[in-house]
Amino acid sequence: MNALTAALELEAGALLPELEAVYKDLHRNPELSMQEFRSAGIAADHLEAEGFEVTRGVGATGVVGVLRNGEGPTVMLRADMDALPVTEATGLPYASTVKVRDEDGTEVGVSHVCGHDMHIAWLMGVARVLSRHRDAWHGTVLAVFQPGEETGRGAQSMIDDGMLERFPKPDVILGQHVVVGEAGTVGYRSGVILSAGDSLKVKLFGRGAHGSQPQTAIDPVIMAAATAMRLQTIVSREIAPSDTAVLTIGSLHAGVRENIIPEDATLKLNIRTYDEDVRSTMLAAVRRICCAECMASNAPREPEFTTISSFPVTRNDVESTERIALAFKAQFGERAFETPPAGASEDFSLFGRAWKTPYVFWFVGGTDPGIHARAKAAGQLNTLPNNHSPKFAPVIHPTLNAGLQAMLTAASVWLCRPGPSR
Repeated sequence: MNALTAALELEAGALLPELEAVYKDLHRNPELSMQEFRSAGIAADHLEAEGFEVTRGVGATGVVGVLRNGEGPTVMLRADMDALPVTEATGLPYASTVKVRDEDGTEVGVSHVCGHDMHIAWLMGVARVLSRHRDAWHGTVLAVFQPGEETGRGAQSMIDDGMLERFPKPDVILGQHVVVGEAGTVGYRSGVILSAGDSLKVKLFGRGAHGSQPQTAIDPVIMAAATAMRLQTIVSREIAPSDTAVLTIGSLHAGVRENIIPEDATLKLNIRTYDEDVRSTMLAAVRRICCAECMASNAPREPEFTTISSFPVTRNDVESTERIALAFKAQFGERAFETPPAGASEDFSLFGRAWKTPYVFWFVGGTDPGIHARAKAAGQLNTLPNNHSPKFAPVIHPTLNAGLQAMLTAASVWLCRPGPSR
């Protein structure tokens, strides 16, 4: 046990119930990306109460708290705050019933089914321990509450708002995410841990007509169907079996009536890759196939491509990860283990890329241990509600305490090293 997790044990009796209440409140009151005004206010007020120098409104709703505690390394700790446009179906007594209109004007349910409310609670708890036990560490801490992770806009918006110039440059940047896995466990990985993610909207143009007169039309529905099927051959026929890639078409929309051939059709697709060359191949193939299918259909114009979001690969610094892995093993024992890369994507690495600073990202399990054990024994782990599922919600205990332990343990690798006495 390191000095910071020992300090956590002293605080846990009062801190965990307080954070549970905060978590449930955040869960009931989710906010969409770049609209996290209430959540940011809760985080900022907490940091100010704990003696941090707080800057609000960084990159829209971002919050940065700085706590200086003598000479030593600077460590950045990051939590994301945004929720998803998903109607919650967990049945929890504190489930979200929030509905709002999204950027397209459509009414959507909003919920924290990716777990960012847990991330906020974790960093608030870590801030409390760091503030009240300054004798246990030395250096400077940046507590960063980031907006807009789900859309890939938040980290870049903070960087564009002068984050690199306005705050101390960190020696290391640390982040964590709650995932499906036995609660109380921690999964780490050196090198690539999360995929690159590219989301595109492709608009295909045809010529509308009456459904009874197809010879007068250029049917974008047929065009879209052919395109959707052909796009699935990229991974199976253009990517080597030794490489990994995923292409998902999550939305295909055309027309409003059964007897009207519409003017256009729109596909929304998502690509996940772990290698830059594979990513380039995938993106080029998508463009080639969409254009070719339009040409084959005699479309009046080429398709229109719009980037919805783009996430880089998250590639953990090797040396920093090895140091954290040793600390995790000392703290968690067999509950800390090396995890394979995940197919999800994050904008977390943009901070490290911009600052040219090492970064490390890891996972904290959030599934009830009994439920996880039964699913594993039955070979049904894939049936557990995953992040972004309407039924995803981490069990509060021991997930809450495990996340506090993990972040404090990782931070201690830098903050609790021998340094000048004060």
